[in-house]
Amino acid sequence: MPKYPAIHVAKLQKIYQVPEREAGLKASFASLVHRKYREVKAVDHISFDIRRGEIVGFLGPNGAGKTTTLKMLSGLLYPTDGEAYVLGYIPSRRDKDYLRAITLVMGQRNQLAWDIPAIDSFELNRSVYQIPQQDFIRTRDEFIDWMDLKDIVRKPVRNLSLGERMKVEIAAALLHRPKVLFLDEPTIGLDVTMQRRIRTFITEYNRRFRATVLLTSHYMADVVALCKRVIIIHHGKLLYDGDLSSMGERFGADKRLLFTMPNRSIDPSPYGEVVLRDGSRVTLRVANHATADVASRLLSELQVTDLSIEDAPIEDVIEHIFSQGAEAD
Repeated sequence: MPKYPAIHVAKLQKIYQVPEREAGLKASFASLVHRKYREVKAVDHISFDIRRGEIVGFLGPNGAGKTTTLKMLSGLLYPTDGEAYVLGYIPSRRDKDYLRAITLVMGQRNQLAWDIPAIDSFELNRSVYQIPQQDFIRTRDEFIDWMDLKDIVRKPVRNLSLGERMKVEIAAALLHRPKVLFLDEPTIGLDVTMQRRIRTFITEYNRRFRATVLLTSHYMADVVALCKRVIIIHHGKLLYDGDLSSMGERFGADKRLLFTMPNRSIDPSPYGEVVLRDGSRVTLRVANHATADVASRLLSELQVTDLSIEDAPIEDVIEHIFSQGAEAD
């Protein structure tokens, strides 16, 4: 058992120099002689450790720095400052042993040859990663079975649907059995059934090979199904690193009160924001600090039944965290 974490990040930073100029022909000529630049901090001194075998959600709005971080951890980008170690390797050095131990999957980015069947691209990956023939056949056949690929791996990739292509893309990326998976929106654009199939595959792969997974996704169903822990960044800065289950308690701005109100003619809006009303069934959004008081008033003043209190949906909590980060900036 290695003493070091699978992924170690300490004050990691990535700054881009972005050219800028004013509009107009004069400014265009001036920029040829003296070009002005401004610094953009895509990743701003973030730090975290991930243990071997963890599946961690890496969340943030568009432009938060998620993909830049994954590219630095996979060795595609060189960091401006700070340090990163994955499995004890420095990613930017791109050691062959390191590249054999990781994979980076980016949703809707092609790695398979467009005009040949996926199974032929699988063979190409076997050669690139120098996978022993018996290990390759065993792993390939397992993945075909897990992902139900038997009827599609022999079709040209251009003839596959988006969901089918994404399944074979993920299978191809894992044929060398990497120990660390960087997954950037692996279910983007897929229907609910296909998303569920890919989540099941990732779960099984993690269980079978004890792989470490760092996952970005805008689909909260992916995060809830796969991740016990989440890391949230905004404008390159780390906002939260902890249990998904504790996030609502720490950052949740409100609660949901679900109750049945026999008298349907009464307007419940004075007690809170009506999120949903279906006949006698009502859902109210109430501020955290007012939850107990509102619940007591509902029971005494409206004589409601079946009252329950729930945390805000995870999407609302994350949106609240993003808004706090924006206000802080």
